[in-house]
Amino acid sequence: MQLSASGYTLLLSGVSLWLDLCVAGSRSMTFSTHAGTAVHVVRKVSGLTCSVCTVKGIDRNCSSSVNLLGGRSFTVEFTCSRPEDFFAVEITQVIDCANTSCKLDIGQKEPLFFLEFNRTFRWEVTVLPFQTFCLDFSAGGLSQVLPPVVCKAAQTYKIVSQQKKGNTVIGTFCPDGIISTISILHKGTVTLDVPGLKKLDQPLFSISVGPKIKTFAQVQVMFPSGLSSSTFFSPNYPTSFPDDQLMMWDFQIPPKHNSTVNFLNHTSPQCLQKEVMVEYRRESEFTVGKKLTDPQPAQRQGNFSLYLRNCEMDKMSSSPGLSLAFQVSVTPAKIKGINCVYLCLSFTVVCTVDLRNEVGLSLHIKKKNPKSACKIGMNSILQDEVTLLSGRLSNLSLQDCPETELSVTVNKTIGCRQWKDCPGGRVSLTVPALPSCLWLPQTLGSLTWHLYTPEDGSLELLPSSGSLQQLLPPGDSCNGSYLLHVAEDDRTSIAYYCPVGSIRKIQVQGNVSVTAAPAGNGGLSQAFESFFDVSFLGEISENYIFSVSPQEGVPALLATPGWPGAMKAGTTVSWTVFVPPSDQADLIFLNISQPKCHSYHTDIKVQMLGSREEIFSRREDEEVESKLSVPKSFHLNVSNCHPDHGRFSILSQVVLQKTPGSFLSIIVGVVGALLLLALTALAVICVVTRKRKRQISHQVSIYNPNGNAFFPGHSLFPKSRADNESHVYATIDDTMVYGHLLQDLEYSGPGCCGELQKDTSQTLTGFHPKDSAFIKEMPLDAPEVDVYRPFVPLLPPPMRMRGGDDSHGPAVQSVVDNELHTLTKDKDVLEPECEETK
Repeated sequence: MQLSASGYTLLLSGVSLWLDLCVAGSRSMTFSTHAGTAVHVVRKVSGLTCSVCTVKGIDRNCSSSVNLLGGRSFTVEFTCSRPEDFFAVEITQVIDCANTSCKLDIGQKEPLFFLEFNRTFRWEVTVLPFQTFCLDFSAGGLSQVLPPVVCKAAQTYKIVSQQKKGNTVIGTFCPDGIISTISILHKGTVTLDVPGLKKLDQPLFSISVGPKIKTFAQVQVMFPSGLSSSTFFSPNYPTSFPDDQLMMWDFQIPPKHNSTVNFLNHTSPQCLQKEVMVEYRRESEFTVGKKLTDPQPAQRQGNFSLYLRNCEMDKMSSSPGLSLAFQVSVTPAKIKGINCVYLCLSFTVVCTVDLRNEVGLSLHIKKKNPKSACKIGMNSILQDEVTLLSGRLSNLSLQDCPETELSVTVNKTIGCRQWKDCPGGRVSLTVPALPSCLWLPQTLGSLTWHLYTPEDGSLELLPSSGSLQQLLPPGDSCNGSYLLHVAEDDRTSIAYYCPVGSIRKIQVQGNVSVTAAPAGNGGLSQAFESFFDVSFLGEISENYIFSVSPQEGVPALLATPGWPGAMKAGTTVSWTVFVPPSDQADLIFLNISQPKCHSYHTDIKVQMLGSREEIFSRREDEEVESKLSVPKSFHLNVSNCHPDHGRFSILSQVVLQKTPGSFLSIIVGVVGALLLLALTALAVICVVTRKRKRQISHQVSIYNPNGNAFFPGHSLFPKSRADNESHVYATIDDTMVYGHLLQDLEYSGPGCCGELQKDTSQTLTGFHPKDSAFIKEMPLDAPEVDVYRPFVPLLPPPMRMRGGDDSHGPAVQSVVDNELHTLTKDKDVLEPECEETK
């Protein structure tokens, strides 16, 4: 089974209709798509001068984009005569090999009606988990590049692996290279960008289901016989390689050839578990593990596999993660003392260097060791060093010149003498594309850009790494893979820099040269996408202006141009230091050298950003404090005089500190919050306590002769006597309760029990009507307060009376959990009878 590269076919009637309606002001076409194919037409250029419409019968819907799903016929109309100037076409083909053993050839003839548009072809491939799908490019091969490199064939592939942890870009590739096969685990996409009017190269590639692998992707490389080299990049380069993942490159080396691995650039992560490791595996040999900083294998014969293993990274740290750019070079091996190249004819490389389309570019090639046997020839003339100029075609020969014996210096001139000739936007300073016979980038010793601007013009340099760190020679070394030297056109040094620091922007009045050189023993590489982005500006207020954004806890060094030498006479420099709102800056003067001025004065001034008021100002004849605290962003302005003797130079540093007021405000806020909570809790306690006191003070108990006590404030009816415990008392003092009654009785004698009996319940029968003397007269309408009422008789038990009989009937026993005395009326005084409760 074969699929077309685009996944759709053109109807003959659609071709006829498109041709008939290609009239002034509009264009329409009719086509159909296969199932699993989608066509997305989207406007890439802003403006409302052209729209795309879908036509179905009499319905016509127009917008800036349209999605056309597969399996149907569509009529598309554009409202302008040249829609290719506004729109791009994206064609997506879904290939599901999870249930079938796919083997597909991608690369049949595509329809012509989208040929004028910029097209993006996208293939989404899926296989079973733990299986791989293989992309076979062996017909033409691929070479890996970094965006925005433009491929010679104007066709660019992008291959992405889609895993559970996210998408990973395997790389960007150009046709025509030595990469033959790329295997991806489970799921991935292949994207091919083709410009308008460019036909697809045939064939493209094939897709098949491959064997199980232990890495999420594998790249197979087939080196040809002879001298060759190729550069490779880790997935997601220049950003981080996936966390805790493994990637493999398999290199097939021709017989009787040696291979050498060189690491061009790398970054290391902060690891939580495991460690970053590069492993080499060869047939019949043990696996060799090396760190990124270790020497890598050189001049080894035979095939080998390179595994890049990442650790479990600390994602909370500020480390850039793992990235690696490396090059593999293959050279013929020596046989009996003779260097064998191209069937052992001789160790001579001949190549043509075409610089006819280059402007302002020159190449200088020389031997590193004058006593070396290396011979360099240009146009059949042997020399020790040659210079190749732009606008010329040169034939270069290298005899017995390995890469370690050559040094290449590149000079590039960019600029203008009049503003009308200056570039309108930013210009990127990148490594130019040079012939592969020069074994770049190992032999590239330095690359210099000479930047020219009109009179009174200036240049703005934005580091592509985002920021720079100033080096202080001698002694300072660069931790990165390259260093940059910025100088004026008269070779007066401004400063040396390394990637990543606190300096965000450099502005210089006049012409400038920028030189990039390797920081270690290697060479520069095309792996570096760009070093600087340059803009041509008008006149600026100072000779040099630096924008600085320090990081908390990392001192930012500020040195005058030319340090440790003298600052150029009569020049001015300004550092604009940006301080976060919650911080303050400590400006520390580490080293100040003052001259004796012939004219004018040296000045050191500090101004707040946005204010003309100077908070600090010193001349050469005034003492300078060693430390100054600045509460917010500021300008540090320095100017030199015309010295009579001596030199003017300043080395200072900026250290960010948390503003003391921020800590005080935090403490005050916390204390205030705690105080507010305490006051709130105290108020609640007071309100609750006062409410309880009010409830207690108003609860007056009223005796109810029916046996129920009613408490004011209770909204519900009280419980019945059987349900509550109103009749139960802990203890009652008899003398306090009935003492005043017993004093008026005629009875006197010992108590019935001899002592108070606790937990005893006796029945009170109440007073007899004849005993009214014991009851005070009260008005009928007076409230009954402290008035005794007899209990309601409850199942009266038999009572014994002293010296009497039962003629008056049984007495009532009151149900109380305490000692009570029962009084009954007799002719004489009755004596209460006490009965002990068991």
